[in-house]
Amino acid sequence: MVKITFVQDDGSRQDVQAAPGLTVMEAAKSEDVPGIDAECGGACACATCHVYVEPEWRDIVGKPSEMEEDMLDFAFDVREESRLSCQIRISEKLDGLVVKVPSKQF
Repeated sequence: MVKITFVQDDGSRQDVQAAPGLTVMEAAKSEDVPGIDAECGGACACATCHVYVEPEWRDIVGKPSEMEEDMLDFAFDVREESRLSCQIRISEKLDGLVVKVPSKQF
């Protein structure tokens, strides 16, 4: 299992254990992480699973695809570290990943 930490706008943290092969969004939904709405169910069609990847993880997680960048145009407060959690596939190399949940999704 891979540990992912979700940090809320107020600084509270929620650690989630997830199996490799799932997405960060799927891990968040399975553990009822607040603020990860995922209205499209992971189809990269809504931007309601927007997260900020902590700086030390950005190179490991990688950059968004062109399709993901297009969807991020609809997200709230997009930053350089913005990603859609439905597009981040969990692998062993992401063990310890920390992402911040925006104060709102749109």
